[in-house]
Amino acid sequence: MSISTAESSKAAPPSTTAVVAVLAFAGIVVSLMQTLVIPIIPHLPEYLNASASDTAWVVTATLLASAVAVPTMGRLGDMFGKRRLLLISLALLVIGSIVGAMSSSVVPLVFGRVLQGLAAGVIPLGISIMRDVLPPKKLAGAVAIMSAAMGVGGALGLPIAAMIAEYADWHVLFWASAVLGAVVTGLILVIVPESTVRTGGKFDFVGASTLSIALITLLLAISKGNSWGWTSTATVSMLAIAVIAFAIFAWWELRTPKPLVNLRVSARRQVLLTNVASIVFGFAMFASSMVFPQVVQLPEATGFGLGGSMLTAGLVMAPSGIVMMLIAPLSSKITNTFGPKITLMAGAVVVAIGYAVGIFALHSIWQLIMVAVIIGAGTGMAYGAMPALIMGAVPASETGAANSLNTLMRALGTSFASAIAGVVLAQMTMPLGDTALPTENAFRVIMALAAGSALMALVLAAFLPKFRGAVSVKDTADHTPEPVAAR
Repeated sequence: MSISTAESSKAAPPSTTAVVAVLAFAGIVVSLMQTLVIPIIPHLPEYLNASASDTAWVVTATLLASAVAVPTMGRLGDMFGKRRLLLISLALLVIGSIVGAMSSSVVPLVFGRVLQGLAAGVIPLGISIMRDVLPPKKLAGAVAIMSAAMGVGGALGLPIAAMIAEYADWHVLFWASAVLGAVVTGLILVIVPESTVRTGGKFDFVGASTLSIALITLLLAISKGNSWGWTSTATVSMLAIAVIAFAIFAWWELRTPKPLVNLRVSARRQVLLTNVASIVFGFAMFASSMVFPQVVQLPEATGFGLGGSMLTAGLVMAPSGIVMMLIAPLSSKITNTFGPKITLMAGAVVVAIGYAVGIFALHSIWQLIMVAVIIGAGTGMAYGAMPALIMGAVPASETGAANSLNTLMRALGTSFASAIAGVVLAQMTMPLGDTALPTENAFRVIMALAAGSALMALVLAAFLPKFRGAVSVKDTADHTPEPVAAR
């Protein structure tokens, strides 16, 4: 990487603070998109004049598009420039939001949600840019903040979307998303520098196709298993196709010179265990989203429901997102002092404690907020450590693909959480009038499973290699980044 003296004197590089703030804002905007339609899901059949089974694709389509986009955008970013792919992702978000805002039927709205889902690679791309352009001493804190953006956007998106849906036309949700996407795109153009780290080579279309087929069929089986039936022909067929596609993908990736995912690097103990821990931690993190909003909104006649509104449910979840961001400095301090392994283990312990307390504290708003804050603090610590562990074990030229794979693992964990929680809630019910509602013990079982998942992540993290400066390991970097100005 070489920049002439004349060029460097014309304009000072942007500050570390500005770059991190803009990339974190981008992550929050994309995460907001994920929760955008949750408050209006029960009303979509009425809004779109369609059946509930058809309108369910408004959510499912985004999930499937995200699964395809995350590994693909990460690899393309490594090849052609992470900032360039970041801007393309945000452009798709803006276009998809505009399409959604102008929709009045299912098909165009689903198409718009697909485009929004294709922006899911923004967070791993942002983390990868940070590795390439920030000074090593600033990296741990920046990564912790960027990782927390996932939880912040999700937690804050629910009350914001509920408030808009309650007091304005539902199309405003999509117009707001378009405006935010356009604003963050402009900020990235002005403030965020392009990384000069490239892998080159040709894009692995075979790998991308087989992985996309595998992920789509797996996620379809997971997300639709409750409605299709877990032993139905459709579910079993999707799972069979997923297994075959994953096998073909692995066979091809081990033989092609420029794979979409470097499986040999992914098999390294630090990468493999971090990715497996990400799956179980994704389960633990998302379980609270399956429990707290429902407990808040269930009628008081159940004996444990709080009879609140969707807006109240969103406000209960919001503090956890704020705490995830506030805990980032502590997470980075632990990482810089003791290593990301200890940070991940500490986060797992805090999350497990939060869920253990939650099993017995579901009876008031303040109790739910307290538990959500504890879980949010642990999640923020762990999510900040995972990219640091990944970046400490892969070459800089593969950072985008490796971070994208780790993000995908977390998403798979949340999908498993949704499916398993759905089974528990469907099986453990009580009658209330003509309706069957989940019992209090059903929510306790989900909390116990989440606590167990956090402890499983703790065990996996215990087998990670000892800290050797994982965030800024120079023998894996293959380059010395030219940092932006630190402030």
